Amino acid sequence: MIKCLAIDDETLALDLLEDNISQVPFLHLVKRCKNAFEAMEILQKEPIDLLFMDIQMPGINGLQLLESLPNKPMVIFITAHKQYALEGYNHDVIDFLVKPVPIERFLKAANKALEFHNLKNKHIGTTNCSTDYIFVNAEYSLVKIMLNEITHIEGDKDYVKIHLTTSEKPVVTRLSFKNLEEKLDVQRFPRVHKSFIVATDKIVSIRHNIINIGTAEVPLGSFYRDKFYELISPESVSA
Repeated sequence: MIKCLAIDDETLALDLLEDNISQVPFLHLVKRCKNAFEAMEILQKEPIDLLFMDIQMPGINGLQLLESLPNKPMVIFITAHKQYALEGYNHDVIDFLVKPVPIERFLKAANKALEFHNLKNKHIGTTNCSTDYIFVNAEYSLVKIMLNEITHIEGDKDYVKIHLTTSEKPVVTRLSFKNLEEKLDVQRFPRVHKSFIVATDKIVSIRHNIINIGTAEVPLGSFYRDKFYELISPESVSA
């Protein structure tokens, strides 16, 4: 069961949203909220899996609410303003629906949320997860990333680039660097710089604080150096 909130400042929109949610067996509406502040109060009290949320609301809008949350649930934006679509997707949301929303389109979005919810619960878990892949949002789709294909991960301002052995071009996602780091096993994918994570099994050599991974060169930051060497070779820390 997916626990969700309905957030919209229009009563009619909330009524329609509540009716749609009631028709989906795996959705449980915890509460309907008229603004972001009501939603924040609920989010502080109990875990919520999914937000059905308008963007244009008085006070704090939907995008601002999403950016303020330290632990972000899944989000499906429902709005009358198409111009927000790109910005909404850039915030790694599950879907973006334009009012009025046909029930079949609502069901499609709900099923996407269910798929992501099941994958997340089954395959991501904690930082010590032993699964062989993760999913990230890229190019308006959920993209499956095989962990054994990752060479290194690079933070680039608002984006994260996941470099793979199977592609010359990295997978680019708006998932935050910290959130992606939390999905990975730190023993296998340590952070070696404020902007880089490396796959230890892809390291060819390390020289003068430069990690060579194939043709790529990744800097080893002084803040991360001792912890990294202790991880890969404890005796090298004192070398």
